[in-house]
Amino acid sequence: MKKVFFLAIVVVTVVVMEVTPKAEGLTCSPVELSPCLGAITSSSPPSSTCCQKVREQRPCLCGYLKNPSLKNYVNSPGSRRVASSCGVPFPTC
Repeated sequence: MKKVFFLAIVVVTVVVMEVTPKAEGLTCSPVELSPCLGAITSSSPPSSTCCQKVREQRPCLCGYLKNPSLKNYVNSPGSRRVASSCGVPFPTC
């Protein structure tokens, strides 16, 4: 199941890489959140690397939520839990 989810993330990422915006000099790339995959798909806590990436990608989260290809992944209960655990407020866009 995790392999299927990971492959879906990779496919979605490849599709949206060309149209992903930049936020204040930061390149918005959902691939940057790959260290969070384990924490998103299980009940394990996010790693410090995951939290660092969530904080870095915070300006991009609304763009991800507005993207139909990414919305379901970014808006999932696991993603919300990881953001909360990392002290990053989930955006309301």
